[in-house]
Amino acid sequence: QVQLVESGGGLVQAGTSLRLLCAGSGRSFSLYGMAWFRQAPGKEREFVTSITWSGARTYYADSVKGRFTISRDNAKNTVYLQMNSLKPEDTAVYYCAAVFSPSNMVLTGAGTYDYWGQGTQVTVSS
Repeated sequence: QVQLVESGGGLVQAGTSLRLLCAGSGRSFSLYGMAWFRQAPGKEREFVTSITWSGARTYYADSVKGRFTISRDNAKNTVYLQMNSLKPEDTAVYYCAAVFSPSNMVLTGAGTYDYWGQGTQVTVSS
């Protein structure tokens, strides 16, 4: 069992940066593949980025590539999402997700992930 708690969201202006945190519980957190998804009002939840258990591999949606960076600190049971050059279209609720996956396969489907946080709101004003 893993419990996830996101933090770091807020209201920012376009062009600025924000860092989200996802704090996980559980002794085997370091063996979980992690991801960030987001959901804007009236839209379906979409994949943002994912990272393997070791941090060796990452994958990004085209819409955030070059602007967002995912990382993790397994000693702290924490995953980070550094978001730079934010745009109004990045406005959404951001969710952290986890799946037990001690492999180097990056996973992008929402249905793949078993555990979800409650979400944190990110609002980017123009």
